[in-house]
Amino acid sequence: MRGRVVLLLLVVLATLCVGLAAGTVPLTPREVWDGLWRPGADSAVIVRELRAPRVLLAFCVGGSLAVTGAALQAMIRNPLAEPYLLGLSGGAGLGAVIAIATRAAGTWAIPIAAFIGAIAAVALVYRLSLVAGRRLDPRVLLLSGVVVGSFAGALMSAIIVLSPSAGIRNAFLWLLGGFGSASWQALAVFAAYAAVPLVLIWLSARNLDLIALGEEPAHHLGADVDRTRRLVYGSTALLTAASVAACGIIGFVGLVVPHAVRTVARPIHRTLLPLVFVAGGGFLVLSDVVSRTVVRPLELPVGVITALVGVPLFALLLRRTLT
Repeated sequence: MRGRVVLLLLVVLATLCVGLAAGTVPLTPREVWDGLWRPGADSAVIVRELRAPRVLLAFCVGGSLAVTGAALQAMIRNPLAEPYLLGLSGGAGLGAVIAIATRAAGTWAIPIAAFIGAIAAVALVYRLSLVAGRRLDPRVLLLSGVVVGSFAGALMSAIIVLSPSAGIRNAFLWLLGGFGSASWQALAVFAAYAAVPLVLIWLSARNLDLIALGEEPAHHLGADVDRTRRLVYGSTALLTAASVAACGIIGFVGLVVPHAVRTVARPIHRTLLPLVFVAGGGFLVLSDVVSRTVVRPLELPVGVITALVGVPLFALLLRRTLT
């Protein structure tokens, strides 16, 4: 297993290098190296000001979405759980679009609005999924998430069409997901929002291990299920909101990556979550590379690439879950 983990880390490192080299103007490894370490090099502006913040933001967003998916899958005990399918991304996107339409000012306005939208989506999905006897059914939870996400998407479309705001039409392309506007400031804002919830989820790793066995066994083994549920839902909502505010709605990262990592690592969350973060970051960096090179000089939304990978896997997992 250790050899597989090392191989995974090497692949992710290679992916980061590819992310710095690929683009409208391809760079050689030597030019990437000079751009990173020699301020006067011809490639310094491209590497330092354009590609480095883009690659790092994609890595951090991908890692955060992957950790969110892994935590939700353990919390809900459903292998199909992830922020896009549970409606968190849709709720966060709706909050962000409302902030844009109302011309909310300030660097922090859109992330805060996205967080409020994500929390509202979590509450609504959770309420809809409570069935007879106030029992939480994981399958109903997933269906509720799809319904809430679709409803949020419809509201976003209506706001984009009807709003007189000059910048709201550009929100449509932004909501498809992309890192074209990445900058060092965007990276700093995302890191400020994501650092605390990532740490809180990692500190909840033992309780996630116990809850994955079932709520009753977790209670008997000493886990505070209600407190962990509130902590994990709040943290995942904040991570999703920060991701949507930084780059739009990108789906299926939280579905694809945790399942891939579990094939090479033990499902113990204290070690699984860091590996999921690294692998998720590498996956989204690679998806971004494909999005900006496959139809060069045009650029596809990153959400298109992740969906092309995630939808077939979702169908496979859904078939296994229902059989």
